[in-house]
Amino acid sequence: MNNTAKKGPPRKDSILELAKFMDATVRVKCLGGRELQGTLRGYDELVNLVLDDCDEFLRDPEDFEKVTDNTRRLGLVVIRGTQVSMVSPQEGVEEIANPFLVAEEE
Repeated sequence: MNNTAKKGPPRKDSILELAKFMDATVRVKCLGGRELQGTLRGYDELVNLVLDDCDEFLRDPEDFEKVTDNTRRLGLVVIRGTQVSMVSPQEGVEEIANPFLVAEEE
């Protein structure tokens, strides 16, 4: 018998290097607009995340596109990888003006 059975394509490594963010504060943007911040305690190959001491940033009631600095404490959360659109370290991140927005003329 031949031992060279077809094994399928080689396994690809994840392009995300989440190991360097373990036990660090990260900001996660989810599909649907939710933004969360907490300490990354765990993850898997599907980018399911476990955040501890997690806060959710609330939206402006007048403009749901705008995220405010007001937060709601969530504690320990699990975020499904299918909902994650961005993971970034909190330290060293600063918000810049959107260069694509056209200033309103008065």
